[in-house]
Parts: sequence; structure tokens; C-alpha cells
Amino acid sequence: MKFGQSNEQLTGVLAAAGAYFSWGLLPVYWKLMPSVPAQEVLAHRIVWSFVFMVFILLVSRKGRAFWVECKEIISQRNRLFGIVLASALISVNWFTYIWAVSNNHIVQSSLGYYINPLVSVLLGVVVLKEKLSLWQIISFLLAATGVLNMVIHFGAVPWVSLTLAASFGLYGLSKKMVNAGAMTGLTLETLFVVPFALMFIGSIHNVGNGAFGFDNPVITWLLVGAGAITAVPLLLFATGAKRLPLAVIGFLQYISPTLMLILGVFFYHESFTSVHLMSFVLIWVALTIFSLSRTGLFIHLESQFLKRTQLDTSDKKA
Repeated sequence: MKFGQSNEQLTGVLAAAGAYFSWGLLPVYWKLMPSVPAQEVLAHRIVWSFVFMVFILLVSRKGRAFWVECKEIISQRNRLFGIVLASALISVNWFTYIWAVSNNHIVQSSLGYYINPLVSVLLGVVVLKEKLSLWQIISFLLAATGVLNMVIHFGAVPWVSLTLAASFGLYGLSKKMVNAGAMTGLTLETLFVVPFALMFIGSIHNVGNGAFGFDNPVITWLLVGAGAITAVPLLLFATGAKRLPLAVIGFLQYISPTLMLILGVFFYHESFTSVHLMSFVLIWVALTIFSLSRTGLFIHLESQFLKRTQLDTSDKKA
């Protein structure tokens, strides 16, 4: 490998790891605002993310390129629908996550982001008609068993986990429809929901319930900072994704839910029973198999299994 390529890969790993570390530590930030309702935090996150992205576009002098890409997206119905759908889905995802952290469901959030890659592949099968390998099918069955284990023992569906996984999986699918750059995508996604966020903030301030203001300087700056902590990891991720193979990105993505799990159990003392442990072990095994499913050894084992199955079938027919 040449020195230039090695440097590029190192930059990519640092950027992508930085993004996933940031996402993994995000619960700490939301926990700093326990008195602010999740819907108000969400509204400010949308507004200040948009403001921050506009600032980045101006500073980087990419405003003209952004405008050209915007006109292309708006002129194509499918891409316009995709960006509107992405706006709605990321809003659902953000709200669920903020609410979950505020209500001591960080462990459930971690579970959601562990199963998210499997949900994304399942959506690819259902919507894009992609085919699953034998090992990917085994991964799904193990992960489903892990979720079912929690449902049976706790008598309730882990809706926080499933909502986070489904909303982010569908968000990724809608982003494929749009095929926009990272900065353009996030700016447009927040732009479409900014009016609703501003109306909500205005309505709560009209009745004197808003947390934003000179009376609460710490909370006010934390709400403003929500824009930066949302946009910066996404920009880091975009930098990493351009320089790294998909397999490396796939491995690094587990940094985020692992940090969430550690925070939830050891720092915020959320419940983590033997049932949780069994479910997580099943999902970790599923993710390990899923991550290795495209390696030479697993492909060889699958081909050998399929050959034996075909031989057994032909013997029975004979």
C-alpha cells in the first residue's frame, strides 16, 4: 500500500470512529437537560442543526453547489419524495432516542442500534428484492430469537429498540432514493421540518413554558449546541465513508451501541438482567455471523452445505 493510500485510510478510520464515538456518547449530552421535554429538545435540535449546516455551507463556500443539487432534487419527484420521507423518519428517530434517554431506556436504545444493520438488510430484501445468503438468514433468526426472548420474559415488545431500528433503516433506504451529498442531505432534511419546529417552539414560549432564554443560560447553550453535536458526527461519517471499504464501516458501527450499553448499565444504572444478557448475546452472535458472512471461509462453508443439500435431494428422488 502506498503512503498516500495509507494516510487516506487512517484519516477515514479516525473520522468514522470519531463519528461513532460521538453517537455513542450522545446520551450524556441529552442527560444534561432532564427538565426539558423531549419534543422541545427535538425542535431545537432540528432548528440549530439547520442553522449550523447553513453556516458550514457558507464557510466552506459550497453554497452554489448546494443550490444546484437542491434544484436537481426538487425537479425530480422521486428524489423530492425521498428527502421529505427522510425528514419525517429522522425526526421520528431523533425524538424516540431523546425520549428514551430522558426516560432511562438507554439499554433499549443500544439494542435498537445493534439490530439496525439487520433491519436495513431485511428492508433491502423486501423493498429492493435483494437475496440473502444462508449465513444472513441464520443471523436474522438469531436476532429475532433475541428480541422474542425479551418479549416472552418481560411481556412487552421492546418498542423503543424496534422504532429506532426501523426508523433508521427506512431513513437509510429513503436516502438511497435521494442520493444526495452528506451536507446537502442533512440541510434539506432539516429545512423541510424547520417550519414545524419553529411553530412548536413559538407555541410553547407563548404560554411561558419554553426552556430557551436568558433565564436559563446553560440550558439555552446546550439547546444551541444540539445543532453542532448533530451535524459534526454526520460530516465525520461522510469523510470516513468516502475513504473506507464498506466492511470496515460495518465493523466500526458497533462502537456506538456498545458505548450506549456501557453508559446505560454502568453509569446510569439501568436494569440489565440475565434476560437482557441472553438477548444481547444472541444478537451479538447474529452480528458476528452477519459481519463474517462475506468472508472466504463462510462462503466456502455455505457452498459445501448447498452441495450436500442438492446431493441429498437428488438421492431421495432416485
